[in-house]
Amino acid sequence: MPYKETIRKSATARGRHKRQTGGHGQFGDVVLEIRPNPRGRGTIFYDRIKGGVVPKQWIGSVEKGVLDYLKAGPLGFPVVDVEVALTDGSYHTVDSSDAAFQTAGRLAMSEGMPECAPVLLEPVVKLSIHVPHAATAKAGSLIGTRRGTPLGFDARPRWRGWDTVWAEMPLSEVSDLIVDLRSLTQGVGTYEMEFSHLAELNGKLADTIVASKKAA
Repeated sequence: MPYKETIRKSATARGRHKRQTGGHGQFGDVVLEIRPNPRGRGTIFYDRIKGGVVPKQWIGSVEKGVLDYLKAGPLGFPVVDVEVALTDGSYHTVDSSDAAFQTAGRLAMSEGMPECAPVLLEPVVKLSIHVPHAATAKAGSLIGTRRGTPLGFDARPRWRGWDTVWAEMPLSEVSDLIVDLRSLTQGVGTYEMEFSHLAELNGKLADTIVASKKAA
């Protein structure tokens, strides 16, 4: 199930990676501002460094580290719709490197993201449910039992005695929908679906999904 996660609050975090292993060490130090983006806007990375405290050749390294972290956020799912700005940091003329600044970027994200009120997102689809007129009311009731939202109905064009019922429903509730739909229409009901949007999921169901992901 393609769950995602996003954030509802902003935070500022520092990621400092320093390691000495004989010969050249590793050093990268960054400060990131993490903010929520409007739903659907995507992830945006900004360079707001002033005075060269992080040299330009390593700005892209920080971004790589940020994007790598966002593959699985605090809840364990891919993160969407966040804005991350690199605002400060420091470097070492010998020990700084691409790998060091990637690590620093990941560290800053791992420090800051849990403070940003992460929330689970579930995919919601738009359904067009086709049923004989006698089953229209039952189809509406079925939608309600699956956390769906009815959007209305009308006569199905060129199908005498049939209606089309429109609804939005979490994708997780659709997997065996056809079984119940066929049951209440004597085997003739059908549906079509398309992705609509991502919606916040909270409460016990969200807790169960997150716990299952972490256990896996």
